[in-house]
Amino acid sequence: MRSPLRALARLALPALGLSVLGLSALAPAAHAQVRTGTAAMPFLLIEPSAQVAAMGNAGAATFGGAMAAYYNPGALGNLERSSVEFTHSPWLAGITYDHGAAAVRLGQNALSLAVTTLDSGEMAVRTVEQPLGTGEQFSVRDLALAVGVGRRITDRFSAGVQVKYLQETVWHSSATAFALDAGVLYRLPLQGAVLGASISNFGTRSRFDGRDLRIRYDQDPDTNGDNSSLPAALETGSYPLPVFFRVGVALPVALPGDSQLLLAADAYQPSDASNSVSFGGEWSYAHIVYARGGYQNLLMENAEGGLTLGGGLRYNLSGMDFRFDYAWADQGRLGATQRFTVGLGF
Repeated sequence: MRSPLRALARLALPALGLSVLGLSALAPAAHAQVRTGTAAMPFLLIEPSAQVAAMGNAGAATFGGAMAAYYNPGALGNLERSSVEFTHSPWLAGITYDHGAAAVRLGQNALSLAVTTLDSGEMAVRTVEQPLGTGEQFSVRDLALAVGVGRRITDRFSAGVQVKYLQETVWHSSATAFALDAGVLYRLPLQGAVLGASISNFGTRSRFDGRDLRIRYDQDPDTNGDNSSLPAALETGSYPLPVFFRVGVALPVALPGDSQLLLAADAYQPSDASNSVSFGGEWSYAHIVYARGGYQNLLMENAEGGLTLGGGLRYNLSGMDFRFDYAWADQGRLGATQRFTVGLGF
């Protein structure tokens, strides 16, 4: 009998190779120029699930709760039961990240709703003339609303899509956009292995507009007697969303007793960064106690950190499935981030 690790390797290597080839076709100039920082609304790249984050954010082929739709909308077709999940994260530099998701199973179909917010908190308004502050306060806030649908097409294959409304607000100005996520999951005939692929944030460009961009303009400052205070507006550039494609594989491994091991690996190519690979594992005992670890952004140029760790608890009471998950992720020189997720399955 083939060992589980050898089986995972035989599955993962072709999947990773296909991802690199497919994504190179989407971005043929990715290696010819540096595109870091060229996409708008980077908060869309923050993965919400503490469970998946602790496994190196390798989530293209994992499923089980409402938040799986973020990584692959096709996971909705494999939803075992309806669920509600909420994640809170004290992000970098005092920023607060929150994500809530709910999914309802309807026979072979499933519907989902998700809300994501990112809040910088209040900051002082500073100008060249008043570098210590004007006495005013401003904040940066991001919002994403997502509605998804998934369907189990066969006992092995499922697919799903997710539509998102996006908004980014800086003081009194904001930018909006719409995006589409799509994904598929396929159960391989090998020890319960799953292959998944998804594309995220394929949508419109965003451009800032608002009262902060309204100005008074003197069309000809060298001419006296003309109107030197014409109402005008500054026009900002438009920027694309951070589109990225991921393909991954997951393999459950039965261990002696009531223990089980889940191994997962993903390959990514984002539109505004270099390719990378993430992988991780989850050990569980009696489906109650979980320990996780992984590594993210392997092979990415100028990546910060990579090690991820975490764990969780799960308890079933009167048919209700309660769970709590925690994740810690190294961010290199920026420090570390943490995620706390609570969920309820019913």
